Amino acid sequence: MWKTFFFFLSLCMYGRYTQDLGVFAKEEAARLREEAAFRRLVTERSRSFDLLEYDKSRCAKCRICTLHCQKFLISRVGEDWIFLILLGLVMALVSWVMDFCIALCLQAQKWMYGGLDSNLVLQYLAWVTYPVVLISFSAGFTHIVAPQAAGSGIPEMKTILRGVVLKEYLTLKTFVAKVIGLTCALGSGMPLGKEGPFVHIASLCAALLSKFMSLFGGIYENESRNIEMLAAACAVGVGCCFAAPIGGVLFSIEVTSTFFAVRNYWRGFFAATFSAFIFRVLAVWNRDEETITALFKTRFRLDFPFDLQELPAFAVIGIASGFGGALFVYLNRLIVQFIRKQKAINKFLMKKRLLYPALVTLLISTLTFPPGFGQFMAGQLTQKESLVTLLDNRTWAKQGIAEEFEYIGHAAAWKHPQANVFVTLVVFIVMKFWMSALATTIPVPCGAFMPVFVIGAAFGRLVGESMAAWFPEGIHSDGVVYSIVPGGYAVVGAAALSGAVTHTVSTAVIVFELTGQISHILPIMIAVILANAVAQSLQPSIYDSIIRIKKLPYLPELGWGHHEKYNIRVEDIMVRDVRYITLNCTYRDLHDVLLTERLKTLALVESTESMILLGSIERAQLQTLLSQQLGRPRRLEYLRQQAQNERKHMSVASTPSSEEGNHKVNQEVRFQVSGWAIAEWEEQQLDEQVNFNNCKIDPAPFQLVERTSLHKTHTIFSLLGLDHAYVTSIGRLIGVVSLRELRKAIEGSVTVKGVKVRPPLASFRDSGTSSSDAEVTELHKLWNRHTNLTLPRDPQPSDSDEKSQ
Repeated sequence: MWKTFFFFLSLCMYGRYTQDLGVFAKEEAARLREEAAFRRLVTERSRSFDLLEYDKSRCAKCRICTLHCQKFLISRVGEDWIFLILLGLVMALVSWVMDFCIALCLQAQKWMYGGLDSNLVLQYLAWVTYPVVLISFSAGFTHIVAPQAAGSGIPEMKTILRGVVLKEYLTLKTFVAKVIGLTCALGSGMPLGKEGPFVHIASLCAALLSKFMSLFGGIYENESRNIEMLAAACAVGVGCCFAAPIGGVLFSIEVTSTFFAVRNYWRGFFAATFSAFIFRVLAVWNRDEETITALFKTRFRLDFPFDLQELPAFAVIGIASGFGGALFVYLNRLIVQFIRKQKAINKFLMKKRLLYPALVTLLISTLTFPPGFGQFMAGQLTQKESLVTLLDNRTWAKQGIAEEFEYIGHAAAWKHPQANVFVTLVVFIVMKFWMSALATTIPVPCGAFMPVFVIGAAFGRLVGESMAAWFPEGIHSDGVVYSIVPGGYAVVGAAALSGAVTHTVSTAVIVFELTGQISHILPIMIAVILANAVAQSLQPSIYDSIIRIKKLPYLPELGWGHHEKYNIRVEDIMVRDVRYITLNCTYRDLHDVLLTERLKTLALVESTESMILLGSIERAQLQTLLSQQLGRPRRLEYLRQQAQNERKHMSVASTPSSEEGNHKVNQEVRFQVSGWAIAEWEEQQLDEQVNFNNCKIDPAPFQLVERTSLHKTHTIFSLLGLDHAYVTSIGRLIGVVSLRELRKAIEGSVTVKGVKVRPPLASFRDSGTSSSDAEVTELHKLWNRHTNLTLPRDPQPSDSDEKSQ
């Protein structure tokens, strides 16, 4: 009873901060038990191995040889090249199996549609019901198993590679939900992509492999090492998705890393190349291909692929794609924000989670119904079939009329008896544009790269067909006539629009590997660069836009043309009211700080007067200190001592005549001790000075000086993956800067309380101000504390000297 009372009393007084510590203690105890069991197993094996040397039996040598081989494999299984081979092999198998299942789903839809050609109503029902069921299952399965699997995955990977921990984002449940949900989503035929989710899937495989490798010890127990493996996994995701290892590595660097470690370069190339190779070998093994070749092989002429007179048309494709990419990002964000701002709609959709994806799928599938409006936009073709036909090197029309051309295979979907190919392409581009922007907002695993890639190819094809109509006789060069190749324009458009949406240049390399030709390398690079220049000046990339929508803790890039931000310094944006603890603080001060603040780390200063920064301490360490001082073991020990003292005192003061009297005395003693002794003892313990000897202190937390520019601060935070940095002046703690303040300053919302904008040209007006004098005065005080010599003062710089710097 009394134990329960004491525990309840302790929980009431300290439950606010010991609850997290208890959970941490349980997890830590479980982890220690697992490590102890594994070490015990290793020790027993090593002992048995040592004893085998003294065994003289016939099988002893064989067993010793076997154990030597086992020990060698275990020591080598953690090597980088083995890890990367396993990662590439697993991802190639996952990609091939997913593509096989997606192809089966799409064939099943066409089989259902074709088998009901005698009844138009049943055809429509089969056409729209099939994708609605698959999308609804994907959304429901993802939400139940792992909601973190919804969406692309690249925005979250950008955040994780920056050093931020996202809860349950790299777990086995998320992997299962991502793979199954993505397979169903792509198998529905909706305009969704595979590339972004595959970056997440590859990262999941790398994280799970790292956990497996850590069982054998070694480098994979290091979190920094795991981050490097995640960077290589992002390249594998793109490489095995498009069989484009070179473009995959470059694309992953552009979209996930602000600063990329060169030591990870070979890891990404090795794993991506091996994964792409196995992925294409599996296609040959399944007899989908005769040999290892490009995924969308083109056959453009190589002797004269294009003329210089066509370069303005390629430049127009690049500029128009830049505007189109910015519009796509804006439209996607506008749809999400509209749904979130409508509180009634948002509340209703939160209750009926499957209603929104079902309605969106029903709308898109209705508009793409082939006998209906889909006949004007090749609605019966899948994304892969559409891309194959758009990259065809034959001209579909001459002077806007479909004459003397035989539409073979899937190309027949672009032919309409009442509309020429230009109308079909325009309708396809317009409809697929907003459909893709809407479809990517569905809460299922999906990406936006492939839909945008197909739309860009259609736009390029439209320009190419227009050029073929304007120049029906082709281009004359040295007496030889070369016809226009519309497929080359489609390749340029695909690279330009996808590069504009993602803000990457590596889409050009991906296109080269996808098509297997580099004949249009110059026009592709021109178009991609122009598209990036236009898009980056108008809108963020699709991934940065999602980061802003989800409010992920990621540091945005410094925009173009914001020269005034170079005049902002740390002292203008830092938080001056810093929470800290002193070297001579009491446990009561520690208790108050833990109750009022939720910071992960707290600054440790010498004293309130000097404010000399000595280091930083994590919150868990402070909780451990307080728990050791006021925890249950010390409290019970104190109660036992008090009880013994009271028994001695009572036995001397009175001698009870019976056992019943002794029992009553013991109850009275316990009640008296529990009534007032605990509270008095706790007050005494709280007033004692904290002993930091057994506490882990970071003696060198990252520090900035108050005159550090915003540009330099942004570079340091991005390069080192910092979460916060202390601002010091001659060793004195004067402020702190975190990602929150830095983000506000970069995004322009620096009028919030605690954040002040440094006016332009302020650095030219504050020379010789009181802050400089205060710094020199503090420097003299610090110097005089250790020596009696006089510190010479530096001459104050003049305005002209300041300007010359």
